Amino acid sequence: MQVLVIDDDVAVRQTIALLLEDAGIEVIQAADGKEGFRAFQRARPDLIVTDIIMPEKEGIQTIIDIRKQDPKLPIIAISGGGRIGNTDFLEIAARLGASTTLPKPFDPEVLVDLVRKLCDDAKRAATN
Repeated sequence: MQVLVIDDDVAVRQTIALLLEDAGIEVIQAADGKEGFRAFQRARPDLIVTDIIMPEKEGIQTIIDIRKQDPKLPIIAISGGGRIGNTDFLEIAARLGASTTLPKPFDPEVLVDLVRKLCDDAKRAATN
């Protein structure tokens, strides 16, 4: 299982990577949506974890672009930005193609369990 983690916050990205690697999951890292989309095209990971609010190319546009090429790839949208004005970024991400969302901070076990479940569900769907 290979997961692409896209987050502009180095500490968050590396923490998620270590957490997943400790659970036996291979991780590719990207610092923003542009880099993440290129990594997606090169590696074709089993799942993507992407932050929403990032410079260069934010997560919502990244999700839209990935969905155009792979409508079934599991995507977990994460964000600590929550609401700005009347905008709920995680809700928008879910409407535009994220498989599920997680607000930061999140329980590490919840993330690992979610990654495993979504990958298992995708494998089952591919074999049926």
